[in-house]
Amino acid sequence: MELTILFLRACLALLAMPIYLLSFLGIWEPFCKKIFFPFFLEKLTVIHNRKTKKQKQELFRNLPDFAGPSGELKLLEIGTGCGANFQFYPPGCRVTCSDVNPNFQQGLSRSMSKNQHIHYERFLTAAGEDLHQVPNGSVDAVVCTLVLCSVQSVSKTLKEVQRVLRPGGVFYFLEHVAANPSSWKLFWQQVCHPTWKLVFDGCCLTREIWKDLEEANFSELKLQHISVPLPWTPIKPHIIGYGVK
Repeated sequence: MELTILFLRACLALLAMPIYLLSFLGIWEPFCKKIFFPFFLEKLTVIHNRKTKKQKQELFRNLPDFAGPSGELKLLEIGTGCGANFQFYPPGCRVTCSDVNPNFQQGLSRSMSKNQHIHYERFLTAAGEDLHQVPNGSVDAVVCTLVLCSVQSVSKTLKEVQRVLRPGGVFYFLEHVAANPSSWKLFWQQVCHPTWKLVFDGCCLTREIWKDLEEANFSELKLQHISVPLPWTPIKPHIIGYGVK
């Protein structure tokens, strides 16, 4: 099986050879971050939101319950991208946006103009593993969707989540993950992984993110495995839920 995976990886790499060549020349990565990936993510956001609308509505249904003593809900979103989740946040929510890639501005501005029911505090160019601009215990909720697949360290990102949340605060997540062991879905994820990671700005297909969440010492963790109908893609398996600090 391993030899088959290696052979098929090589075949896929041959098909993507122009991108590998551009990467070798140092051209692909800046082009991907500045132009290709922001364009791709905005298109994916529309499709993914349509496929997961009911799940997201249910996920964020109890978000107002986590407002602070003042009645305000202070929310930090890690990996905001094009603002895929804004429409699901309650009116008056005060949102701090963060992303390691600052090149989503056009898509983000369009999403902000469509969702004026929430207040936008500021935008931070920051990796999930290093949110030093956000003080300890300063937010009521942290949201992270389709982001933990591409951070350098899931465990360090979750430590930062725990740090910035106030006691009793909540972390919401929706992430694509590795498929079931010995399944054909996992087989094709393993085949596609190296080329997919190169093309889509570091996105990893085979992370078992639920294990990191289970080890993150949340006082309460609600986690569910679901399948999102995204035909002809290796990112159907997802986890969804929330953890309370």
